[in-house]
Amino acid sequence: MSLAMPELLEVQDEIQQIRHLIHSRPELGYEEYMTSDLVAERLTSWGYEVSRGIAKTGVVAVLTRGSGTRKIGLRADMDALPIQEDTHLPYRSQVDGKMHACGHDGHTAMLLGAAYALAKRSLFDGTLTLIFQPAEEGLAGARQMIREGVLEQFPCDALFALHNMPGYKTGTFGFRPGAFMASADQVDVTIRGRAGMVQCLI
Repeated sequence: MSLAMPELLEVQDEIQQIRHLIHSRPELGYEEYMTSDLVAERLTSWGYEVSRGIAKTGVVAVLTRGSGTRKIGLRADMDALPIQEDTHLPYRSQVDGKMHACGHDGHTAMLLGAAYALAKRSLFDGTLTLIFQPAEEGLAGARQMIREGVLEQFPCDALFALHNMPGYKTGTFGFRPGAFMASADQVDVTIRGRAGMVQCLI
């Protein structure tokens, strides 16, 4: 596959290694200490101004170029799920009962790849904000970051995220207005009535 940005080819192997490392050492919501350390270290080395500790393990990085006032944000999630991995991958989970089953290892790695390429190319005039969110899997990490003022501290004119989609061709993106991906929820139903009997005649 050819990539439009040669900068991504420069860092492709490193980003893949990062994804495999994160996958092998999954961390649940608000416990993403190794992941956030790794993210912060890479972003700092690429010239970003890094802030930490929002929603405990959240990481926010800012890169400003030129004098433009436009501000764009990109977001990825970092947490794993409490699931036992049963694969034979060489980078499979080394933590019993925890697995990156939803692909957040890939989300984190993808945003780091974009961070490198955008810092290297610098063909923008304004402010780029990267938000690495903890605790997406049912623990309201986004809400907690908002409550702690992430959007006041780092305002964005527009904020974008994505989710991996197994089954899509490599290099393909899916878009549509409105809700896109499935969401899990829980509903309790109580049925009240009289006991009855059904007779089957064969």
